[in-house]
Amino acid sequence: MLRRFACIVAGILLPMASFSASAADVGRIKLASGAVHIERAGQRVPAPVDAGIQASDTVVTGPNGAVGITFNDNTRISAGPGSTLVINRYAFDPGTHAGALDATLKRGTLAAVTGRLARQSPEAVTIRTPTLILGVRGTEFVVSAE
Repeated sequence: MLRRFACIVAGILLPMASFSASAADVGRIKLASGAVHIERAGQRVPAPVDAGIQASDTVVTGPNGAVGITFNDNTRISAGPGSTLVINRYAFDPGTHAGALDATLKRGTLAAVTGRLARQSPEAVTIRTPTLILGVRGTEFVVSAE
């Protein structure tokens, strides 16, 4: 499992081509392995590669699952097996690079490389876990929540 997660992390951390997103999409699933789904508006929907991610979505990976998400500002997040990641808030202005990303890792593992949001405003990216709040300052990081 860790090897599969490491492959997903390596894949998501590599530079990726930009994509076009619908108005409601704040990002896209770039890599998915094993069981992955999105909880949106009380519904559970599949999360295949190229599925759109929306603000307020919850992305869930099964015990054999892993997912890589690229947000509109090029922030890249990977979640490993048994993870629950809630996108609390996401806003990004492509002209000014202003906005915010606020996400909660309820359980599981997460690796991230910040994009234009954190470069423009270091305080703009926040990752929460059940025991801490991580204020991201334009870097790469890995976090785990039990």
